[in-house]
Amino acid sequence: MYAIVDIETTGGSAANSGITEIAIHVHDGNRVVQHFTTLLNPEKTIPHFITALTGISNAMVASAPTFKEMAKTIFELLSNNIFVAHNVNFDYSFIFHHLKLCGYDLKVNKLCTVRLARKALPGYPSYSLGKICRSLNINIDDRHRADGDAAATVILFNKILEAGGMEHINKMLKRTSSEQWLPLHLDKNKIQQLPITTGVYYFHDAKGKVIYVGKAINIRKRVSSHFTNNDTGSRRQNFVQLVNHISYKDCANELHALILESTEIKRLWPKYNYAQKQPLQKYALYSFEDNRGYMRLAIDKKQKNLPAVYSFNLLHEGQVLLRKMMEEFELNEKLCFVNKEAITIKDLEYMEDPQFYNERVKNAIHTLQKQLPTFALLDDGINKNEKLCFLIEKGNFWGMGFIASDTNVKSLAILKEALQPFTDNDFIRNSIYNYVEENPHKKVIFE
Repeated sequence: MYAIVDIETTGGSAANSGITEIAIHVHDGNRVVQHFTTLLNPEKTIPHFITALTGISNAMVASAPTFKEMAKTIFELLSNNIFVAHNVNFDYSFIFHHLKLCGYDLKVNKLCTVRLARKALPGYPSYSLGKICRSLNINIDDRHRADGDAAATVILFNKILEAGGMEHINKMLKRTSSEQWLPLHLDKNKIQQLPITTGVYYFHDAKGKVIYVGKAINIRKRVSSHFTNNDTGSRRQNFVQLVNHISYKDCANELHALILESTEIKRLWPKYNYAQKQPLQKYALYSFEDNRGYMRLAIDKKQKNLPAVYSFNLLHEGQVLLRKMMEEFELNEKLCFVNKEAITIKDLEYMEDPQFYNERVKNAIHTLQKQLPTFALLDDGINKNEKLCFLIEKGNFWGMGFIASDTNVKSLAILKEALQPFTDNDFIRNSIYNYVEENPHKKVIFE
C-alpha cells in the first residue's frame, strides 16, 4: 500500500514553517482506495508570495483545523504505508517534523516519484512535476494546491508502474550494506576530525569541485548520516562515490547556516544539490511619470541601478500584487501596463486629471511600502565580542555578517558598511521572517 502525498506550506524549512494544506491518496498498487484532503491553519502568517503562488490566504485557513487537530488522522493514513511524493524529502520532512511535535513517530519507507520517473521513464528534459506532467499529457487541476498536485502524482505513479516501475521500487526500498559504503577516497578519520558545531559543509570531487553543499547543527553527525543507515528509507545518494574531500564553514546558529547554504547552492551550483537550485528570475515593480504627467506602474526584469518600488523572484507574484493595488486604489489598467494596448485620445477624454490620479498611485505605493519592513535581526556571534546581524530592507534580504558588539545598530548606513550584501530570495526571506516571529526581542526596527 502506498500513501501518495502532497502538501502546501508557509516556507521551505520544516522547523520554521507551517503546513497550510495536505492531500493523501492511499493507493493499493492498482488504484486509489482512500482519499483525504484538508486545509490546515499553520498558526502563523502566510507570506504574500506564498499566497500568490498557491492561492491559499490567511483568511482561507483562519477557521481550518490545525495540524495538531488532524495529526491522529494523518498518522493513521500514513502508518504501515509507503510514503510517496514528488520530491519526497520535502513533504516527508514537514510531516515527520509536525507529527513528532504532536507525539507521533512516523516510521515508514518512502519513495520519490522524481527519482522513480527518471528511472522508469527516462529521456525527458525535466522531471519537475509541472514539466514531466506536461510531457506525459497529465492534466493538473489546481496547480500548487495539495490535492491537485497529489492527484497528478497519482497518475504519474500509475504510469511509472505501467512502465515496469516495480523493479525500481523494490531496489529503492531494499536496505543493504552496499548502499552504505563510504566513498573510496574518504577516510573515516576525516569525518571524525569534523567539528560538532553548527555550520555549512561542502563535498568536493577529486578535482576539488564542490558537488554538494549542506547545512547542519552538528556538522560531524550530519555528514556521517550521508553514509550510514540512521534515517528512514533509502538514504544513499548517487554522488557518494565521487566524494573525495570535505570542507566546512562555522556558523553562529541554524538560521545563519540555512542562509549561507541557500546562498552557496546558488553561487556554486553543485551538481548533486536538487533543492533550492532553481535559477532566480528577479523582477521588480517600477514607478515613473509619462509625458502626459501620469504616474505609471510597470513590472520589468530587475535593473541593477534603477530604484524599485518592490522586487520579487516570481513574475506571477508581482502580477498578483499589482492587480491587488489596482483594485484597491482604482488604478488604470493601461497606465499599469496590465492592458498593453496604446492609450488613445478617447481614453484620455475619460481619464481624470493627472494630479488626482497620481495621488492614488502615491497612496498605493505608500501603503505597499508601509507593509514592507526594514529591520535588523541581531543574534549571538561565534566569538564573544561580536554579533551576527541580518538586514531586511523594504521587505527584501539585504545581507548579513558579524559586527562588533558596540556597533550602532540603529544606523542603517553604518550597518550597510559593516555587512556583506547577499542575493535575496523567497526562501531566505521567509526563514528570517519566521525566526523573527519566534524571537521578536532580537528584532531592531529603524526610525
